[in-house]
Amino acid sequence: MFFEDSYLWFKALHVISVLAWMAGLFYLPRLYVYHTSAEVGSELSETFKVMERRLLRAIMNPAMISSVIFGGLLLAEINAWDQGWLHVKLTCIVLMIGFHMMLAKYRKDFLNDRNQKSEKFYRMINEVPTLLMIVIVIMVIVKPF
Repeated sequence: MFFEDSYLWFKALHVISVLAWMAGLFYLPRLYVYHTSAEVGSELSETFKVMERRLLRAIMNPAMISSVIFGGLLLAEINAWDQGWLHVKLTCIVLMIGFHMMLAKYRKDFLNDRNQKSEKFYRMINEVPTLLMIVIVIMVIVKPF
């Protein structure tokens, strides 16, 4: 009964969380693109470090956690464990969490002035969340299998 009454609230909170998380996953690699051009120790580099930390800790981490929590509550209600689309979606979610963790590691590299990646690298990986999002949306809306 609790889930029945709360399902739409969980769904709304899940969508809100995912939107905030995706915004961060799109924006943080873009900050890294610009950060690679900043001279180590410069005021600009230090400003990027603050921006990256705040984005990751204040927006992305809570949004990822709440996305997983509300998504898990929705999963408990829909009972779709035997459907292929759900397995593909969950695989993409695991990959997105891994991507998030990779971005957090790169933030630490920038924080310690040890970035070894190029601007081109960050431009390329900036497309990863878009590709994962496309697959996830197709799986959830179309449910092709």
